[in-house]
Amino acid sequence: MAVALLLICLSSTLFMTGLIWLVQLVHYPLLSEVSPGAFGRYHTEHVRRIGPIVGPAMLAELVSAAGLVVVMPANTPLWLAITGLTVAILTWVVTALVQVPLHHQLATGYDASTCRKLVRSNWTRTLLWSTHAGIVLAMAGLAMS
Repeated sequence: MAVALLLICLSSTLFMTGLIWLVQLVHYPLLSEVSPGAFGRYHTEHVRRIGPIVGPAMLAELVSAAGLVVVMPANTPLWLAITGLTVAILTWVVTALVQVPLHHQLATGYDASTCRKLVRSNWTRTLLWSTHAGIVLAMAGLAMS
């Protein structure tokens, strides 16, 4: 059970880490290049299409991180599992309290200031997912030793 949870957490976290770096460095900065007349439809489609991709991965990451606190892999300290879960929870909090409201603002149309806030504030999630990736990789390394 612990190995399955670790593999789910590892794969979902690494997936989200790669995706968030792509979003941070490519996708979000290019929002300012979409013409104002096309922005509303573009943003609506972005939200519609990205949800089914990130939703299951984020949920798998959170649930498996919680599971790793209860059923820890061999050689893995509890504090590392708790830290991983804490980082995963923080990612959800930042998403819900910062990124989602900014996307709601952009749903009404292009706003340069809101796009800049989206890019700047998304660095928090980028760092959180990168941190969680390091934690889960460390857990995997310890479990294999």
